[in-house]
Amino acid sequence: MNNLKNKFSIKDLENLTGIKAHTIRIWEKRYNLLSPKRTDTNIRYYDLASFQKLLNVSYLNNNGYKISKIATLKANEIPSLVRDIASQTNLESHAINSFKLSMLNFDQALFYNTYESLLKDKSFEDVFYDVFIPLLTEIGLLWQTDTITPAHEHFLTTLIRQKILINTEFIQAEAQPTSKKTFVLFLPDNEIHELGLMFLNYQIASRNYHAIFLGQSVPIDSLSDILGYYDDLIFLSYFTIKPLKNDIEDYIKDFDKFILKKSDAEFWILGQMLNYLDLDNLPKKVKSFKSIKEVVSQLN
Repeated sequence: MNNLKNKFSIKDLENLTGIKAHTIRIWEKRYNLLSPKRTDTNIRYYDLASFQKLLNVSYLNNNGYKISKIATLKANEIPSLVRDIASQTNLESHAINSFKLSMLNFDQALFYNTYESLLKDKSFEDVFYDVFIPLLTEIGLLWQTDTITPAHEHFLTTLIRQKILINTEFIQAEAQPTSKKTFVLFLPDNEIHELGLMFLNYQIASRNYHAIFLGQSVPIDSLSDILGYYDDLIFLSYFTIKPLKNDIEDYIKDFDKFILKKSDAEFWILGQMLNYLDLDNLPKKVKSFKSIKEVVSQLN
């Protein structure tokens, strides 16, 4: 499979920009805003330049510019105007568009430049909440609809992972844990989506708790080894796609049986797979959270 995607259907553009295909066609016909190309077999497609232009057009439109006005601008005036507006307002949505573009072009420099420009006005924590979380949510949907390839997703998540690691290392180098509580952060078997858990590790470290980060795909039986080392333990896990909806209840029962009933430890859980759990009937030492922010407020 070719991981480079530089031809987009109108449905791809709809998924990437949130603008309905019907609206894109109207803008195309009435205002000549986009010029689709055709394959050898006469199928319409759009290139990366068209996608970039559409992102910018939709950004201006969302910031009060009428399409009829945007259509009169020269090609080089559109990105310039977008930059001017983004420097004054609505920084997050412009940054999300830039990160999407960096992903589709595999453009590391654009990612770094966008990130650095955000840090002029925001802390790393704010960038994660205001930009990375909505961006990752969108990326998940784009991946599910085949608009982007796994290579695109890995490119972007690897760069975000770098930023979390750098900030976590900076905190840990200075940290002097003041609490006897120890957090053990892990993902269940075959779960590899670790960015949320990594950010929680950063938050825990920044509040001077002791944290042990075990990362992806950790079986329950290997966690029992930690019980002998610490008295005040909280296990923390993030269920994005695992355990599967038919297995999650048994997973919690096993965790309770093999870990919680043998210790004074607690188990904190979050993630979208919790939708398949009866949260009112969890074992008493299992605590569920709706979001990263909710876990952080509990830490405070």
